[in-house]
Amino acid sequence: MIRSLIRACAVSAALYCSATVATTLDASPVVETPVGPLRGLAEDGISVFRGIPYARPPVGQLRWRPPVPASAWTGVRDATRFGPACHQPPSRPGSIYAPAQDPPMSEDCLSLNIWAPAGARDAPVFVWIHGGALSGGTSSDPMYDGAALAARGLVVVSINYRMGVLGYLAHPDLSAESADGVSGNYGLLDQIEALRWVQRNIAAFGGNPGNVTIAGESAGALSVMYLMAAPAARDLFHKAVAQSAYMMSMPALRETAHGMPAAEETGLALSRTLGIRGLARLRAADAQSLTVQAATAGFMPLGNVDGKTLPAQLVEVFDRRQQAPVPILAGFNEGEIRSLRFLLPPQPADAAAYDTAIRAAYADLADAMLQRYPSTDLDAAMLATTRDALYGWTAERLVRSQTVLGQASYLYFWDHAYPAATEAGLHAFHAGEIPYALGTLHGTPPGWPKSPDTDAERALADALQGYWSSFAADGRPTAAGRPDWPAYGDARAFMAFAGTPLPGTHLLPGMFELLETVVCRRRAQGDQPWHWNVGIASPPLPPETDGCR
Repeated sequence: MIRSLIRACAVSAALYCSATVATTLDASPVVETPVGPLRGLAEDGISVFRGIPYARPPVGQLRWRPPVPASAWTGVRDATRFGPACHQPPSRPGSIYAPAQDPPMSEDCLSLNIWAPAGARDAPVFVWIHGGALSGGTSSDPMYDGAALAARGLVVVSINYRMGVLGYLAHPDLSAESADGVSGNYGLLDQIEALRWVQRNIAAFGGNPGNVTIAGESAGALSVMYLMAAPAARDLFHKAVAQSAYMMSMPALRETAHGMPAAEETGLALSRTLGIRGLARLRAADAQSLTVQAATAGFMPLGNVDGKTLPAQLVEVFDRRQQAPVPILAGFNEGEIRSLRFLLPPQPADAAAYDTAIRAAYADLADAMLQRYPSTDLDAAMLATTRDALYGWTAERLVRSQTVLGQASYLYFWDHAYPAATEAGLHAFHAGEIPYALGTLHGTPPGWPKSPDTDAERALADALQGYWSSFAADGRPTAAGRPDWPAYGDARAFMAFAGTPLPGTHLLPGMFELLETVVCRRRAQGDQPWHWNVGIASPPLPPETDGCR
């Protein structure tokens, strides 16, 4: 591998060589970057560099401040081990998403990892943002390993970012010390700083800083939308992949909005609840204890509308066509909520009780709701109602919005069944597509329903990796020997993945229009959020207004 990189540089001596490589005694790759040399690992034709700091440790006075770029170093820095995860609560026992053991954690966690193919030069860059409700997760998760996509010609980057109370606390005192007069959104600012690091340094690994795709699932996809809406992230990426994104309502920094208290007031209330008053004491508190205590107290990390990092609600940014004008690949899973049943309200006693609740909540839209989510199968109705309100509506809204901007937009629907998932009642569950798209079926957590090692499963994984990697390369998802994936366009096209890729049109007809009307009315009234307070958990829906029928 090292010889091939050196040979590639020699052949193009008259041109810019994007990777400066040396051979060490143990044949480990060494790359000269603008911030200093790094020694990584050579693994099956892929150069791997782990735990690269992109920002200084946000400890002490840097806790709850925007990230500060990491300092350059002298001498060759070891990059063979992942950096620690950012602080998070312990994994929930019994969760299929729980790792074999919780990773080491530290506030010194703002690092990234890179997988680069041998001989890479001006290669497309794929930046993966992990999920975990902005509360948990880490880039070192084996399911996020970038080797398979790197083998397809991408330079793959995965990043850590601050989460929970350390990543999203807003507080009047923090706003007062900020030059912009705002607080919160620190985890999002970390992601932006990581993308800046990529712009400055990725060419040293053979990547093209002018061809960067940001991608993520769940909270990672929420982060993708935040980045699309954030002015500071503009021009740091050129395509987006949003897997199971949820365009939920956000708190405003200083005012009650959409049924949510001001983010600063939430921070004050949390400080009172924890009995930790003043920034000095908050910054001196043990990071892990603070993280767990805040989560136990019900602190929910979210981006806040501060007028600076996030200028408006995501729906408003996209309606105003102020989001990043980039191609997008977005979709959701048929069984999203089967592994997230804690998002469901208690099931009503019978079909009659369900019908009564829907009619009381949805008034003139009740018939449409009952047609879309009938009481003939209460479990299926409740699963589908929450799935669509969070993930289905968001996915279609994203591709519709980017289509309006003239950007190529691609919608998918993951509906894949395999024995272990079906037996566990987890058909096409939340995040189930990740190991197929990233090529990490071998790296799923212990409680994850295992995919069988069959030709059919490998073929499906090969197809997804082909579509994802080609989209990152040129904005068009294609896979050798597989159906063409049509852009969403006027035909409202999509690709279904249910064993094999199958293109179609008009996914779940009427779903988007119904939920768009619900969200529109709630936005117009201004005192209701619009995410999982749906179905039998819905407050009375506001009446129709001009533009919201």
